[in-house]
Amino acid sequence: MCPSRLSRRSALALLALGGAGALAPALPASGEAAARVDPKDPAARALGYVENAARVDPHKFPNFISGSSCDNCLQLEGKPGNEYRPCKVFQDKLVAVGGWCSAWAAEI
Repeated sequence: MCPSRLSRRSALALLALGGAGALAPALPASGEAAARVDPKDPAARALGYVENAARVDPHKFPNFISGSSCDNCLQLEGKPGNEYRPCKVFQDKLVAVGGWCSAWAAEI
């Protein structure tokens, strides 16, 4: 299986998150802090989100590529240099740049 392909379960979780994101309010105005993704949140658990990519279980997530993290993911947004940044997958929430989830896609 190609590492950039998602499992059916991950794809469904992304679709659910995308639908929820369309209904969610916009990111907080400047000056307001956005919430961090809680790894125990059901959506985060469905995608295997961890705040430290070294903690990924490669047996549970065979699409994990050593060296991959939120910092080198196509989904990450925001200013480089921040420890937590917005992610296209987790609408209105911040992810740890050293983290990882199964929605990881290589930067182009």
